[in-house]
Amino acid sequence: MSDLVEELLDGDHRALARVITTVENRSPGYREIVADLYQHTGHADVIGITGPPGAGKSTLVDKLTKAYRDRGETVGVIGIDPASPFTGGAVLGDRVRMTSTIGDMDVFVRSMSARGSLGGLSAATSDAVKALDAFGKDKVIIETVGAGQNEIDIVRTADTVAVLVPPGSGDAIQMLKAGILEIGDIFVVNKADMSGVDRLVRDLREMIELNGQRIGSVQASHEDPEDLHWTPQIIETVATEAQGIEELVEVIDEHSSFLDESGLRREKERTRMAEELRTLLREDVGQLLEAEIQSRGGIETVIEAVLDKETDPYTLADELIGPIRDCFEEAQGELSRPED
Repeated sequence: MSDLVEELLDGDHRALARVITTVENRSPGYREIVADLYQHTGHADVIGITGPPGAGKSTLVDKLTKAYRDRGETVGVIGIDPASPFTGGAVLGDRVRMTSTIGDMDVFVRSMSARGSLGGLSAATSDAVKALDAFGKDKVIIETVGAGQNEIDIVRTADTVAVLVPPGSGDAIQMLKAGILEIGDIFVVNKADMSGVDRLVRDLREMIELNGQRIGSVQASHEDPEDLHWTPQIIETVATEAQGIEELVEVIDEHSSFLDESGLRREKERTRMAEELRTLLREDVGQLLEAEIQSRGGIETVIEAVLDKETDPYTLADELIGPIRDCFEEAQGELSRPED
């Protein structure tokens, strides 16, 4: 185990920051670091906060963090921001609304870049969650970019997903109709002191019913865990005034208990690990292909043959993947060959 990991496990916040920087930048040795941390994870509740821009996500995360601290729990916050087209880093770093816990050493806030991911989270986000989990944070809150319909990765990273919907926003309702409805365990009608709240809540209830679900409490038979069913809840909040935050915390706790009682937490972990493995394999194969392209003179040289109609993209792809496929088939042959 590296000294950096040992320092993180000992509670050094500077080591935690350095580990997250290392995994976000995919610096040399980051995989070894994550591997060392892995055995120390699995204790934190991971909460995802998503919704359209302007819904009040940062303010809500600030008040939610304060509520957890008032209960004596430690919190890690990852704020996902849009990526710079030039550096790939976070553009906004918009944590200016998270002021309730400034100076509290038991709250760790970090901005990360979406790195161009269409699903809203970069591959490094789950590794950063592992670092906060291994560090000992009781709650890890992920605030997504808020790009709209593409905010789907959060459901594979968080245990509980809260979708913020501000009143008076036709775009927000359209976003829900377009498919983000399925990812929400809780719908938070923030800025509930504005006009249009009743209509928004009614629309949300109708859409959830059309989605084959009914507003209410958990419909469950504890004798048959497979029959457990979580019905998405609607909570009204005014985050700037901390109104409705306690109710939101209670519902998040209820969902966490539901995951444990139903066995769905294990299913979520299985899905999460499968997706993470696929992501790592895609990264590795991508790097191998980039090396093969460079060995042939780079992408500009490779595509000249396509532009000159000497080949086509499909044939070229087969040629580029060929050496990797040959190595894989050779390795399979060696594994299946009986020992002498």
